[in-house]
Formats: sequence, C-alpha cells, structure tokens
Amino acid sequence: MKSCTGWHSHRLAEGVSVTRWGVYGMPLLVFPPGGGDAEEIERYQGLAALWQYLEAGRIKIYSCDGVACRKLLAEEGPPEHRMWILNRFQEFVRYELAPFIWTDCRTERLAIVTAGASLGAFQALAAVCRWPDVFTKALCMSGTFDLQRFLGAPATADFWHASPLHWLGDFHDEAHLALLRDRFVLLASGEGQGEDIGESWRAADVLGAKGIPNRVDSWGPEWHHDWHTWRNMLQEYVPSLFPDRDE
Repeated sequence: MKSCTGWHSHRLAEGVSVTRWGVYGMPLLVFPPGGGDAEEIERYQGLAALWQYLEAGRIKIYSCDGVACRKLLAEEGPPEHRMWILNRFQEFVRYELAPFIWTDCRTERLAIVTAGASLGAFQALAAVCRWPDVFTKALCMSGTFDLQRFLGAPATADFWHASPLHWLGDFHDEAHLALLRDRFVLLASGEGQGEDIGESWRAADVLGAKGIPNRVDSWGPEWHHDWHTWRNMLQEYVPSLFPDRDE
C-alpha cells in the first residue's frame, strides 16, 4: 500500500522524495508543515486518521519533501535564492509531481485535491490558485500565508508568482478567475498556542474579493499549532472533500 520514490528535479537542481499510500481512489496531495519530508504525515499519525478511507479505496495520498520551505526556514542562501526556490518548487509540483500522480493513478488530467498545515497550507493554496485546471480544492490547516517576514528583503518576481496573497489581488485574467471561482478553499485554524487565525482571515479576504469560494473555520483556543490539531482536521474534513461515489 505504501510506495516511496524520488527523482532529480532539474527545476530544483536536487533530488526530491515522494511517498504514496493507497492503491485506488482519488488523489490527495499533502504538503508537510515547515521543511518536513515526504513521510512526516505518517510519522505523526496523520495517515492513521485517514486509514479507513485508504483501505476503502476512496483516496490515494501523496506527499513530497518540503524543499522550498526547508530552505526558507534555514535561511539557506540569499533571500533572492530562497524566493527563486519557492517559485521553482511550485513549478515542480505542477510540471513534475502532478504528471507523476496522473501516471500512478492511470488517469490523465485527474483532479487533485491539496492539503497542508502551516507553511504546507501556503503551498496547498498556491497550487490551487496558480493551476486551477489541475488542483481543485485546498484544505489549509493553521496556515501561514504571508512569507515576506521570513525573507527580510524586497519581493522579487519569483516571490510574486509564488505568493497568492500578493499576485491575486491585481490579477485580471478572467478565464483563469472563472475557473478559480469553481474551486474551493477551506481555511481551518485553532486559536491556541502558536496559532494565528488572522492569517486565514487575510487569505479569505483576498480570495473573497475575487469571488473564489472559501470558508474559515475556527477550532477555538484549545487547539494548538501542532500535529494533534492537524490529525483531527484531516479526519474531520477530508471525507467532505471526497464525496462518496455512492452518495
């Protein structure tokens, strides 16, 4: 049921690991929080929260190394390089990882749902906003969406392309926006230790101004910025993102 693979990405100029769980079902691409790796969701029991849906053949789960966010948090290289990596990582997701998922599912152009926590939520949102023809729904848990505070430098074109909160406000491609308005973003956050639900509300404001369907769910002050919260969120929301075919 579990399969691990990897390849050297010419876009990132380094190797990336990808892990898949499940045999049949619709694809869910999960981005790890922070600079986590492809198997973090399994180590922290996030996978266990979804096990019944994997066994039932309702979903297949994919995850990849958080290459861009790892370099961002480690302050690897100058800010311009980190912004370049952020953009190139998203291009890797669209032009290398998505085709890999389609091949693995044996269905060309199959709709992919994204999910992620913390900085992973940023990547889940960015994938849907940049490529709504490929990614159709995003579950953004405890999201951190404005990454400029990690950079300490003016935004480059790479950062602008990678950050939906920055480019979407001035975006006027009506064909692209029309497709985005048929997508959905769920922004869930606790309000306990380490959480900032204001990030989710700011993202919702940007999406809402463009007519993109979204919802902010507050889990209250007893839910903190950690895997305990995200396991419960996955269990709560993923079934609704993948309606049962018999319903």
